[in-house]
Amino acid sequence: MAAADGGAPLDALARAAADWDRLEGRLTPDGRDRLAACLTEFRAAGPGTARRTAAAASALRLLGGEAGPEGSRLAGAPPAPPGFTAEDLAVLVLDGHRMVGPVLGAVRDRLLAAPAVPATGPADPYDARLIRLRGAGGLVTLPAFQFRSPPDAWPSVLTVNEVLDAARDPWGAADWWLSPNAWLGTAPASLLGGDRDGELPAAAAHLLA
Repeated sequence: MAAADGGAPLDALARAAADWDRLEGRLTPDGRDRLAACLTEFRAAGPGTARRTAAAASALRLLGGEAGPEGSRLAGAPPAPPGFTAEDLAVLVLDGHRMVGPVLGAVRDRLLAAPAVPATGPADPYDARLIRLRGAGGLVTLPAFQFRSPPDAWPSVLTVNEVLDAARDPWGAADWWLSPNAWLGTAPASLLGGDRDGELPAAAAHLLA
């Protein structure tokens, strides 16, 4: 649950994630930068630590000041909607995508749980067409199914990722690869390197059609 390792501040940040569409527009650019700094500290702290709770409380105070009445009510509001966590707010602010909440957050966790290869910071050596996902603590990884053996990517992966526009929507592309596919009768990633490998680009194009 959202409050498991820090009580009220963490639950309040989970409520902020659930209400982010309204709160985001009330933040000044400077306020958003300061919120990002608080959430970076939050992520860097270990679960259950005083440092983590203090960073959450700082973010909450900042939201109360920057977002006006909407932000100031977070600390005394009812519990966050089920499925939202404080980490969801870090995802929204720091990672810039919306894989949060009871549905998309569960998809995010499932995709991040799959075997992966870590990127190597600014010197990332892998093909730009490969899927990159940002996970816990902001760590960027590449789903391992994309490789024969890193850094050698399957040619079909590069083709299909372009069809799926993985650079724009890496989460949607990763979900396509790793989820059961009615057209193929199995998860597309399971066919890489096999006799049906050649069917993958057409299956991806069919999705978009």
